[in-house]
Amino acid sequence: MDVPTHRSRQFRFAALGIILLTVAIRLPSLLHPRPIDSEAMYSVVANEIVDGGRPYADAVERKPPLLFWTYAAVFTIAGKFNWKALHIVALVWTLCSMAGLYVIGRDLFDRNTGLIAAFFYGVFQPWWTWKNLTFDAEMLMNLPIIWGWAIALGRSSSRLRPELFAAGALLGAAFLLKQPAAIAAVPLGIYLLLPSYRASRSLTRTNSITQAAMLTTGFFAALGVVTIVLWKQGILRDAFYWTIADHDVPHVFWQKGIVSTLIFLAACFPLVIGAILACQRENEIWAGRAPERMALLGLLAASAIGAAAGARFYPHYYVQLIPPLALLAAPYYARLWSRTVQPPHWLLRPGVTYAWLALTIIAFSIHHWTGLAPRRAPSEAGQYLFTHSAPADRIFVWGQSSEVYLDAHRRPACRYITTFPLTGYIFGGPIPGLDTRSRILPGAWTTLEQDFARHPPAYTVDVQPDPNSEQRPVKNFPILAKLLAERYEPVAQMAGGVIYRMR
Repeated sequence: MDVPTHRSRQFRFAALGIILLTVAIRLPSLLHPRPIDSEAMYSVVANEIVDGGRPYADAVERKPPLLFWTYAAVFTIAGKFNWKALHIVALVWTLCSMAGLYVIGRDLFDRNTGLIAAFFYGVFQPWWTWKNLTFDAEMLMNLPIIWGWAIALGRSSSRLRPELFAAGALLGAAFLLKQPAAIAAVPLGIYLLLPSYRASRSLTRTNSITQAAMLTTGFFAALGVVTIVLWKQGILRDAFYWTIADHDVPHVFWQKGIVSTLIFLAACFPLVIGAILACQRENEIWAGRAPERMALLGLLAASAIGAAAGARFYPHYYVQLIPPLALLAAPYYARLWSRTVQPPHWLLRPGVTYAWLALTIIAFSIHHWTGLAPRRAPSEAGQYLFTHSAPADRIFVWGQSSEVYLDAHRRPACRYITTFPLTGYIFGGPIPGLDTRSRILPGAWTTLEQDFARHPPAYTVDVQPDPNSEQRPVKNFPILAKLLAERYEPVAQMAGGVIYRMR
């Protein structure tokens, strides 16, 4: 038998197996008939764009514009409310991220290392909770970050390295998908200036500075193009406010941060221990690759800062840690599974690690299936409005439940698709005893009245009607309370809220 041909066949089978495993892992989302978690907010904004509206002016959400344009592109091609198409795009996006990790691992080490890095991302990107199956901002930003790094870490004989302009543009695009992605450019820029990087490629200091400038130019070129587009649409100031200025840290959820971090470390322990052991064997595994190792450790540190920056510690924030962990752990497991290195403990014997990973995949899948199963049916309020309102009617939802707009297939009557600007709601969880009304956006209620004057809501939904559990009852906000009393009548009360119809 021809050995190279046999190895190529094995490689193709392994790659196909990883792809099929990724499809199986994401099957709960592929079969889910509704938006998952934050997909609802992004989809409401995207549908407004499809209908001729503008982000921030016609539908407010605090993510950068490229995220909404990406969603809008999906719905323009596949049709609004096409959740299967959105989740298929999420699968393809994941596979493309895995391909980028494969390229990095292959270029730094070999094909097996690249495959293992891709495998780790497919397994651990949707770590533990079903909410991590969403086509979320962290998943979106990981793709351009990974490919930007793949370009920058690639071997090149050029002293100018013009491809770094593309790498910088990709990192700029990542920032335009989710703000913390910008920090991923910092360790890459430092990498290009390292003396060890210059020595490994026989570069002068001037060459190194030129390459860093090329990366920086690409980053700001991407920002510049989008800035021009936003300016031409007349929403540049609004975009800057909602994506940059409206991101203070009113409360640090320390307890939540400790619990979420411990759960992440436990759920992703194979990645964490692999990264630690690979770095302990740096002279053996990373010999001749010291600047790349330092760069990836920098990316891991930067990603940790990005995950903690909002002080809310949502599980999906940790998704940005998966690429650097996968790349740091993969070379160790490549040597462990090929019997090149001896495990320091019986728990790291190849057979044990295979079982460990298999149990991890099974545990994640059980959590994903059981988490999504109760969420297949549309909300009661959405079903009622879909049945009783006209397609041209606008609706207004009081609360943080933007999915009602999608379940009803109705457009919002106000740009505040979730009502945090009107209530001062603090993202991250309830804070007992805190009155958030001091945080209401100045002028927000005037804006609501103006939006209502342009397109009055035929129906208004109060999704928090229970006085024992609600934190922001309508009665505490006189403008809306008066409007409902004078112009609306309750027509339905259900577990999801009270629905009011215009008289």
